[in-house]
Amino acid sequence: MSKENILIIDDEVSIRSSLKGILEDEGFQVTTAESGEEGLEAIRNQNIDLVLLDIWLPRMNGVDVLKKIKTMEENPPVVMISGHGTIETAVRATKLGAHDFLEKPLSLEKVVLTVRNALRQKKLEEENIQLRERLKTKYYLIGHSPAIQRLREEIKMAALSNGRVLITGENGTGKELVARLIHQQSARREKRFVEVNCSAVPENLIESELFGFVQGAFANAQKDKKGKLLLADGGTLFLDEVGDLSMKAQAQLIRAIEDQSFEPVGSTEVISFNSRIIAATSKNLRDLIAKRKFREDLFFKLNVIPLTLPPLRERDEDIPLLIDHFLKHFSEEYGRKPKSMSPEAMNAFLKYVWPGNVSELMNVIERFVIMVQEDEISGSHLSLFVETRELEYISGFFEGHSLEKAKEQFERRFIHETLMRNNWEIPKAASDLKIDEATLKEKINALNITFVS
Repeated sequence: MSKENILIIDDEVSIRSSLKGILEDEGFQVTTAESGEEGLEAIRNQNIDLVLLDIWLPRMNGVDVLKKIKTMEENPPVVMISGHGTIETAVRATKLGAHDFLEKPLSLEKVVLTVRNALRQKKLEEENIQLRERLKTKYYLIGHSPAIQRLREEIKMAALSNGRVLITGENGTGKELVARLIHQQSARREKRFVEVNCSAVPENLIESELFGFVQGAFANAQKDKKGKLLLADGGTLFLDEVGDLSMKAQAQLIRAIEDQSFEPVGSTEVISFNSRIIAATSKNLRDLIAKRKFREDLFFKLNVIPLTLPPLRERDEDIPLLIDHFLKHFSEEYGRKPKSMSPEAMNAFLKYVWPGNVSELMNVIERFVIMVQEDEISGSHLSLFVETRELEYISGFFEGHSLEKAKEQFERRFIHETLMRNNWEIPKAASDLKIDEATLKEKINALNITFVS
């Protein structure tokens, strides 16, 4: 586990030296700076866990430095160091956001106690965030199917190492949450889990997102910004939908992984980092490699530990457990009496192919808990929701649609009604439609046919 990094900003050599020695003896990593400007540069280029900041500094005083720190996107807690007659200034600094202050001459015991208290408070705040994330991860691994049992073991093994992980799976299978579980069970769990959704960041901004930038690097760069690689230093960087990275970004990422360092946009300063990279994709990267849309060398670097998440249709024995969990969860969340599910409705849920996987199942159950007034969810409720959507569909059917779009919507509706009529039993529905089961499943996925289509 990496040590907490404490920054000492003080213009007195003796103070910096003594504090550095004390804190290193206590097991901390220590960075020192003799001016406010130098200290701010260290915060921009490192992950600092705590700052010990002297009030009286040359050029920029400690209060001004504190104000600068508090405007930063990532601002560590600050403990002010005050000399005689500056207590009022220290109190004012505390009101501006300083965690605490120490008075000179420094008591070594008081320094260590104050540092530990400040770091403990910071850790509690971060643990609170992590706890909320842990609660979100639990339901994706509910089940006793062989696929889920195997996945649990693979997560444990992956968490024990620092090897890069590539998670593949369909949308809604829980790739991000599996990445979080790996992080939470690893030696890096005390540090950050930082996510980048590669499909959501425009191509012209992904470089800045990953590597950060310095003020003035481009038109809107009004202040320095740390990149995600540096924010995840000591922790885990999760690259979701990594298959959507541009070829230029892929090349830059390869170099960063090889060198364990990078240069922020607009800077020539090389910054080292120690982030574990976990990547995920719903796309077939080997197909993208064949089409020259993904670099093979990046694939090999990311694919040290491959994990494949099973779609829900391949672990249908887990569906009743997930349904029971979500019924209880959403009943509690909305203050409703717990609901049960009739055998008829349960059979429909089991026969349905769930193209949206666990995410879709969760959303459907939430909708039922909100909308169904009875204590039991029955087959009639499935029809009720379908009728509501069909009315919306019919009302706008002829408005601005091309012939091709109209044909697609008719096909979607026709297949959906056939599935509902056959209680989502694929063989029967395929027989009625006079197509084979594989073709029907392909159309369900391609047309995004759900319970409430």
